[in-house]
Amino acid sequence: MLNLAIASGKGGTGKTTIAVNLALTLIKEGLPVQLLDCDVEEPNAHLFLKPEFSHKQSVGIPVPSIDLSKCSFCGYCAEVCAFNALAVLKDNVMILSELCHGCGSCAYLCPEKAITENDRPIGIVESGMVNSLSFAHGILNPGEAMSPPLINAVKNLINSEALTIIDAPPGTSCPVVAAVNDCDFCLLVTEPTPFGLNDLDLAYQMVSKLGISAGVVINRSDLGDDEVEAYCSKNNLPVLQKIPWNLEAARYYACGEPAVKHLSEWKVLFKVLYNNIINVWEGAVRK
Repeated sequence: MLNLAIASGKGGTGKTTIAVNLALTLIKEGLPVQLLDCDVEEPNAHLFLKPEFSHKQSVGIPVPSIDLSKCSFCGYCAEVCAFNALAVLKDNVMILSELCHGCGSCAYLCPEKAITENDRPIGIVESGMVNSLSFAHGILNPGEAMSPPLINAVKNLINSEALTIIDAPPGTSCPVVAAVNDCDFCLLVTEPTPFGLNDLDLAYQMVSKLGISAGVVINRSDLGDDEVEAYCSKNNLPVLQKIPWNLEAARYYACGEPAVKHLSEWKVLFKVLYNNIINVWEGAVRK
């Protein structure tokens, strides 16, 4: 089934709000749905869904360990490391584990076979259920810079028999690329402001380079200008839904309650959004 990424060029546009409300709407329609929160630096979908976690696993990346009795201090490991995680001295090798990306080049290419690898924990993945909704998220360890391996660990839980919604991190950097890559469709959430337009442009350039079909949701659509819609029209980027500002929805949000549980008009908005996503995605596939 469809793997749908929900992304935005900036934080605060309502990305998680869209992901959670869409997932709950589709579950009510009887579809098998899975929600993966890949914003591992600050996951918050669980605050609205309140899942019962049944499984927890630690995730790590392989970092080098040097057997100095075998090492000839030739410096080749430091030379092949693209991230400067190794420094070879006269009689020692310094390992800067926080810079290591776990690529394995140093161990593979060491002429003396003096390097082995040990996992360094970077975070955890938790998974469980919210009624019939399958849910999982990653939690990155504080101070850890390497989030893509944890994001990939969350994505390893994708169920091919369910419609999978991936709540991506904000921005357009490596973590977002890791979350969005290989998805079938990307829903870009924006707002009708100059900041929203600027970051929508960055996000659209990103998904275009990845070769992923995309559409736009304009959140708080009645509070800004029409420049975002003009941009979408110019770039043949379909606007799949416009969600106006709603004070009641904001109050429910502040209490950790998804609006589709309480507001009938929001249920209609998200049903229409899903139908529009499917139509645009199937049209792109036929091309």
